[in-house]
Amino acid sequence: MDRKRVMRIVLLVSCALVLMGSKSGSPAWRMQADYVEACSCHLFCPCYFNKHAEHPYCEFNMAVKVRAGHSGKVSLAGAKYWVTGDLGDEWGTNKKGKWAVVSFDPSTTKEQRDALAQIILKTYGLEWGELKVQEAPIEISRTGDVVEAKLGGGQMAYMKLQREPGTDGKGVVLKNVNYFGAQGNGGFEMYKSIEHRSDLADHKFSYSGRNAFLISIDVREGSKGGMSGGHH
Repeated sequence: MDRKRVMRIVLLVSCALVLMGSKSGSPAWRMQADYVEACSCHLFCPCYFNKHAEHPYCEFNMAVKVRAGHSGKVSLAGAKYWVTGDLGDEWGTNKKGKWAVVSFDPSTTKEQRDALAQIILKTYGLEWGELKVQEAPIEISRTGDVVEAKLGGGQMAYMKLQREPGTDGKGVVLKNVNYFGAQGNGGFEMYKSIEHRSDLADHKFSYSGRNAFLISIDVREGSKGGMSGGHH
């Protein structure tokens, strides 16, 4: 066998090994999820471009449904969770959030919850002064330009959001802006809150006409999280 043929075989074998290795080197976890989110800032939330919110607080709700994803062998598809909290005034300078309550829908399995708890912490990259976990039903619906999300049937937290029409009536989407530590997103679909509140024990707030958006994110192993520089 001539030298050139030997080298060609060696090269093909090397390529095959690289391709085989790329499968085992896929991310240990990955999540693609759809968010419904609202906060106490006016549209658009300045946290995404600054190190401080509009006020010394940023009280928020986010209702999330996982479209696709995994953590090890655990499928995350279909899981639902809700985060209510307050970023406080140190999230941009000291990576500290004031408080957060993570709620898992009853349909979300223990394995999914264990995996998602770590993914949530890694995505946002904050140290929370108070962090609680609970279980409660989560409902998300959309009718035309209005989106509703209910936690505990709307008794624990609630969002009713109206889409911003834009000049052409087709909506406004902000792109090329990071969402926390997610490596990718489809853009912020601008909404305003008709009603946005939390009725959790010790954590009650209510707003209307404030910042809200829908966004689909892609976050995976290697996420740095946090909100350094110009992103939330």
